[in-house]
Amino acid sequence: MTLQTLAWLSMVAYALHIMEEYTFNWRDWARAVIKLPVEWSDFYVTNAIVVAMGIAQAHLAPALPLAPLIFASLMLINAVVFHILPFVREGGRFSPGLITAVLLFFPAGIAVWWKAAHDAPLEWSTVGLAIAGGAALMAYPIVMLKLKDRPYFRQS
Repeated sequence: MTLQTLAWLSMVAYALHIMEEYTFNWRDWARAVIKLPVEWSDFYVTNAIVVAMGIAQAHLAPALPLAPLIFASLMLINAVVFHILPFVREGGRFSPGLITAVLLFFPAGIAVWWKAAHDAPLEWSTVGLAIAGGAALMAYPIVMLKLKDRPYFRQS
């Protein structure tokens, strides 16, 4: 399987993950468990952007292998930090997205990393950029949520 095929499969995994989060009311879980001041509109916009990035990284995979590595890192960080750790910390309380995080994000994310490393030796700079990029993409909407109600950013 090519890196590009795995990148497309990662996009499919993320789409199914979004469906699971929506179906099992991720918004209310996020408010209650991780104290995010999130609305459904935030969820929709953020995930529309994730889908756009997923499509872009799959298209870019042959020319820019860093792109699917960043997306894979985003998936793995999302799975661990926003699904598995809260599930454990909350004594087994279901986290919407947990099923697809475990069953799809881990296999897809690991497969992307394995394939990229198999195709060409990964330099430490590439590994660092991919992980930092995934972490930054994961943090960005959270930072925006935290900033939007500060007086400087209010538009009313």
